[in-house]
This record gives sequence, C-alpha cells and structure tokens, in this order.
Amino acid sequence: MKVAVLDYGMGNLRSVARALAHVGAEPEVTADPETALRADALVVPGVGHFGACMRNLRERGLDEVVLRFAGSSRPVFGVCVGMQVLFEGSEEDPAPGLGLLPGRSRRLPAGVKVPHMGWNTVEWLSPHPYVRDVPNGAYLYFVHSFAPDVGGETVGRTEHGRPFAAAVARDNVFATQFHPEKSGEVGLAIYAAFAREARAA
Repeated sequence: MKVAVLDYGMGNLRSVARALAHVGAEPEVTADPETALRADALVVPGVGHFGACMRNLRERGLDEVVLRFAGSSRPVFGVCVGMQVLFEGSEEDPAPGLGLLPGRSRRLPAGVKVPHMGWNTVEWLSPHPYVRDVPNGAYLYFVHSFAPDVGGETVGRTEHGRPFAAAVARDNVFATQFHPEKSGEVGLAIYAAFAREARAA
C-alpha cells in the first residue's frame, strides 16, 4: 500500500516516511506529480513559512496533486504547515492557500511563547476513525506560530493563548497542526489508522 509523501522542499520528510513505514505502510518520498498520483494515499508534510510552502507547491505542479487527491476517495493527510495550506490562506503571507477548507490561519497571541513548541493536550470535539483510539487530553507535539481557528471541520482543539484547530477533517481529507511523527505512540497510532483507511479505500 503506497503512500506518497510530497517532497516540495518543505518538511521533515524522512521522519514522516519512517513513521509510516513503522506502521506498515510503504512510503514513497516524491516530487514527481505522476508518481504521487499513482499512490494509494497522500501525505502533505510542511515546516517553515506558509508563503514559501505555497510557492513551492505551485511551482512544482504539486498543488494540483493535492487537489486531485482530495477530489478522489483516497486519503489525504496534511501535517503542520501541510495542514495550513489546505485552508484559504494565512496571515503569514498573502499567497492564497488551496482552499479545500474554509478560513485562514492566524498568528498565535503575543502574550504566550511563540512559536508554540512542545507537548500540549488535544480535546477531541467530533469522532473520526484516525483518532478513535486516542484518549481525550492526549499529549501531542507542536511546533508552529500560526494556526486556523476552531470551525466546523475541527476534530481536535488545543489552546495556546487562544483555542485553535489541532486536527481537522472533511470527507477523505484529514490534517493535524501537531506532528504525529514526533508524538510517540499516540502519533504512530494516528498514522496506523490512516494506513488502515488507505488499504480499505
């Protein structure tokens, strides 16, 4: 079961691929649109600057890969800035996002330490197969300065200066502001559920 890990120059690709392999998937790190589109599932990783992520995606034609995957029944998983690019935009940069989810990412408040880095709890607001076995209040690992607000697609909520969406889902698209690959056994359990879904799709 092949999982394409999009290589667009932004992301901790190797640690994502290692985590996926650990749970029994066959990750393939690729920058080639056709290779990615042949996979059974797609991961959109991302660290760094929102605008740079969007420009790299568009310059390499990988924005269309994400949109085409999202329009299919195959699972898509966005991570950190790879989650933020699924929204309409971000305060960090005027570049438009992919627009698969409504809303924008906003900077975390100045009254707390930014970037938000380290372990924090997630409150699950609605059921989703990927987090069915993850307890409410589980600790997951975050590294970010921007985040989307809690909205209708929010599956999990975290607070750091303000409440924000820690996990979102719509149809076959799921994304997390936290890094499952840095979140120990809980994060691996989320990737394992994603891999199971990809096999069944």
